[in-house]
Amino acid sequence: MQIINPHYILMRDKVTTNLSVAFEKTIVKIAPYEELLELYPDAKVTSLRENSLLMPGLINAHVHIEFSANKTKLSYGDFMQWLYSVIENREELIGGCNRECMSKAIDSMLESGITTFGAISSHGMDLEACANAAQNVIFFNELIGSQATMADTLFTDFLSRLDASKSIKREGFSSGVAIHSPYSVHPVLIRKALEIVNSESLPLTAHFMESIAERNWLDDSSGELQEFFETLLKQKQNVSNADEFLENFNNTPTLMTHVTNANDAELEKLVKNKHTVIHCPISNRLLGNKSLDIQALDAKNIRWIVATDGLSSNYKLDLFEEMKISLFTHPDIPLLPFAQALIDGVTIHPAEALGVNAGEIAEGKNADMLILDLESEPTQELAIHLILQRYNISKVYINGKLKKGEQ
Repeated sequence: MQIINPHYILMRDKVTTNLSVAFEKTIVKIAPYEELLELYPDAKVTSLRENSLLMPGLINAHVHIEFSANKTKLSYGDFMQWLYSVIENREELIGGCNRECMSKAIDSMLESGITTFGAISSHGMDLEACANAAQNVIFFNELIGSQATMADTLFTDFLSRLDASKSIKREGFSSGVAIHSPYSVHPVLIRKALEIVNSESLPLTAHFMESIAERNWLDDSSGELQEFFETLLKQKQNVSNADEFLENFNNTPTLMTHVTNANDAELEKLVKNKHTVIHCPISNRLLGNKSLDIQALDAKNIRWIVATDGLSSNYKLDLFEEMKISLFTHPDIPLLPFAQALIDGVTIHPAEALGVNAGEIAEGKNADMLILDLESEPTQELAIHLILQRYNISKVYINGKLKKGEQ
C-alpha cells in the first residue's frame, strides 16, 4: 500500500484539497491524510510540494509507432501529396526506425504524461517495443488491402500478427483490431476481421472520412484517389461506399479516426452505433484536411476524444500540445467548457471508449496518475491553464508503480 499526499487533486468534476490517495495497482481509498494513515499505518507515504496537482494519466488512443523515424521526409499541406510521399519513402522510414527509434517515441509519450496508448500497427514491427513499454498498450493490428485477389494472403498475415500480439502476456498489454479505411480494405476482409472482434470482444478502430479525396472516391469513384488506384493498383472502382462501410460496424462500437468530411447521415450512424470519434488536429492541418466539426458532434451527443496520430503526420507525440492546437483551431466554441472537454478527451472519455479501467482519480480505478507542479493555487480556469502553461510533470504512476520521477 502507498499513500500519496498532494496539495490538490483533479477529480472528474472538481479540484479538491485536503485529500490524499491510498493505492496499490488501483486506487483503494481517497480521504484526508490522517484517516488514511490510521487505516494503513504501514503504507509508504509520498508527500508532495506546495501547489502539486494529482491528475489522471493521459490516454493517447491513436498513434503509429512504426513511422517514428520521420522528421523531414514526408510532404505536408495536401493529403494526396503526403500519401504519395509516404509510398515513396515507406521502405526508408520503416527500415530507418528500429526498436531503439520506436522506444524513444514511446518514452517521449511517457515524459508528456501518456500512461496508456493505442498503437496502430501495420506490420507488427513495433510489437517488441510496445511489449516492453512502461505504459499500458492496446496493440491494434491493422488490416489493409482492397484487392480481392490478395484477400487470403493479407488475412493470413493479419492473423499471424494478431496471434503474435495475443501471445504477449504482461500487465497492461492487450490486443485489438484496426481496419485501415473504407477505400483501402475489401469488404470481405472487414467482415472476416469483425467476426473475430465480436467473438473475442476486442477493441476496434478505423480511419474514416479523413480527406476530400476519400469523400469523392467513396461517393462516385472520382477525384484524386481515382488516379492513385488506377496507377498503382489497376483499380477503377471503389470497393464500397461510405454507407456500405459503416454497415459493417453496426452494433460494434468503434473508434473512428478523423471523420472531418463525414456528412449528417453518416454522423447519425455514428450516434446509432455508439461509435467514438478520434480528433487529431495537428495531423489534419499538416495533411491539408478540414478541422473536425466538434459542435456538430456535440449537437448529436457523439463522444469525441483527442489523439496525436503518428510522427508521419505530427512533430511530437504530446497530448498537451494536441489539446493546445485544438483549443486555437476552434475559436467559435466557448473557451472554458471546451478546455474542460479536451481534458476529458484525453482522460475519462478514451478510457470509456477503449474499455480500460482508468481516466479519472476515483476509488477502484487503476492508479494511472500524474503529478504536475503548478505555480500557484488553481483557479476556476484550471483546464485552460493546464493546456496553455504546460506545467512540469514531476511523477508518473502506471498501475500504481512509479515510472517517472523520484520517490
